[in-house]
Amino acid sequence: MAGLSSDDRVIRVGLLGVGTVGSQTARLLVEQQEELAQRIGRPIMLSGIACLHPEAVSAPWVDKTLLTTDTEKVATNSDIVVELIGGLEPACALVLKALDCGASVVTANKALLAKHGPELYRKAAEKNVDLYFEAAVGGAIPLIRPLRESLTGDRVTSVLGILNGTTNYILDEMTTKGLDFDVALKDAQAKGYAEADPTGDIEGEDAANKAAIVASLAFHAPVSVDDVSMEGITKITADDIAAATAEGKVVKLLAVAENDENGVSARVYPALIDAEHPLASVHGSFNAAFVHAEAADDLMFYGRGAGGAATASAVVGDIVTVAQHRVQGTAGPQVLIYNDLPMAPLSASRAPFAVRFCICDRPGILAAISKTFGDHGISINGVNQDLKPTPHDPGYSGELQTLRVVTHPCDEITLRQTVEDVCKFSFVIGEPSILRVMER
Repeated sequence: MAGLSSDDRVIRVGLLGVGTVGSQTARLLVEQQEELAQRIGRPIMLSGIACLHPEAVSAPWVDKTLLTTDTEKVATNSDIVVELIGGLEPACALVLKALDCGASVVTANKALLAKHGPELYRKAAEKNVDLYFEAAVGGAIPLIRPLRESLTGDRVTSVLGILNGTTNYILDEMTTKGLDFDVALKDAQAKGYAEADPTGDIEGEDAANKAAIVASLAFHAPVSVDDVSMEGITKITADDIAAATAEGKVVKLLAVAENDENGVSARVYPALIDAEHPLASVHGSFNAAFVHAEAADDLMFYGRGAGGAATASAVVGDIVTVAQHRVQGTAGPQVLIYNDLPMAPLSASRAPFAVRFCICDRPGILAAISKTFGDHGISINGVNQDLKPTPHDPGYSGELQTLRVVTHPCDEITLRQTVEDVCKFSFVIGEPSILRVMER
């Protein structure tokens, strides 16, 4: 392990990236410097801040003399390197260089860990240094450490939750205010909950990265974001929300990781959940996650899942923990990836589905649809034809109806093949809505 700096044994923190989270991290380190030193047992200070445009940094708490464009120098001359650049490169190369130099690393980079996590975990173990990343999943919510440390004496079988604040805010606004998706998205962007380019959030990519990370930690198996099946919320309409409300349900984007007899699965999809389920009460940009373990049973984690200050809180918490380890001359528990578990096929996942068709209503339609579902071996649990379409439906002419079919549990591949065949009928207009129904 690299030795501490000689200046009063100060622990040097190098910061890579000074955007929203990086700026707030710097603020907490500066404003709480004395108290943090008491918790750690030695002084701690920022020794370098690397960013692309030092001249654009205006935060009053940032010492301008620490700013540089030399990311490699900061990464290789610090006791603790805090990587908040984001993305895969140069972040991955810089983290590996920092670890090779004996520095401990704190990061909030979910994309990096979802793609290269096992490689980085091995490198940290090889160098006997820390790699901590509480802020990568759930912002300020303490979820990573329980999976990594508190539950290591148990067997975790599933993690399920709302892990993206942007999509939860959009769906919540659509539910509580009756907004269309596009309107809710623009509102989220105006309030800073969504980026100018929201693709990573609304298409499910952000939640997929987090699902891969928690699956790897929970099941001690190498799960990459490439293993995660992903569906976003761009197809959710105001009619889907209205139909859910009429049935006492809400629509939420879920990240789900499971380990069962079929293998490991990690998926992201919008789902219908009962209005009485605890996840239904997760509003705005908040996040929540359920962890099920064989001995501990069900655990729920809830809180601010995004935002500069909230995420910085988790980053600084990791910095303090890592600094304490360095004072003690050791490293904390390593991330253990030792299981060679198969990835469960998509066909192994079974659930009820709610399918909303827009149809030109005439006699025999229900019989034709029911027969098609039956021919594919899918049992229908219920049908609702009381829901009225709106002019937003494709091909609206004042003569359309909405037909909603809810199935008994079936696999998604068969369900989508069935829906594809139903759509071949001339009375089906546009693309149907397909939502899983969460049973638990």
